[in-house]
Amino acid sequence: MKTGFLGNNASFMLDLVACALAVVVPLLVYSLYLVKVRRNYTGHRNLQVLLGVVLLVTVGMFEVDMRLQQGISGILAKRPVPLTAGQRLFFDRILAVHLVFAISTVFLWATTLSLALRRMPAPPGPCPHSPLHKWLGWIAAIDITLTAITGLMVYYFGFIV
Repeated sequence: MKTGFLGNNASFMLDLVACALAVVVPLLVYSLYLVKVRRNYTGHRNLQVLLGVVLLVTVGMFEVDMRLQQGISGILAKRPVPLTAGQRLFFDRILAVHLVFAISTVFLWATTLSLALRRMPAPPGPCPHSPLHKWLGWIAAIDITLTAITGLMVYYFGFIV
C-alpha cells in the first residue's frame, strides 16, 4: 500500500482518500436532493449511513497507513523533488486547517447519524427531532465540504505540485 494509483508519489491510501473526498460532496448533494426535493427520507437515511460507514472505514485504513509509513513526513519523503522549507510550511498550514475540519466532521457526522437513528421514526419522516437534525445536518454538510476542499488542497500541494 506504499504506492498509489493516481500517478504520483502518494500512498495508495492517500490516493483512495483523495478519490473519496472528490466523491463525497456530490453524493451528499444528491442525498440532500433526495430529502428536500423528492421527500425520500429512507433513501436519504440509507445514503447517509452508507457515506458514514465508507468514510469511517476509509479514515481508519488511512490512519493505519499513516502509521506504517511513518506519518506524512515519510510519505512526503518519497517525492522526487522535496518540498522547500517554504513549501513545507505552507503544506503544514493547509494540513492543520484540514485536520480541524476532518476531526470535527467525524464528531458532527457521528452525532447527527446516531441521534437520527435513535430519534427518527421507522420508516424515517418528519418528527419532533427534525429541526435539530436539519440544523446538525447542515453544519455537518458544510464541515464535510470544507474537509473535502482542504483535503484535496493537501493532496495537491503535497503530491502533485
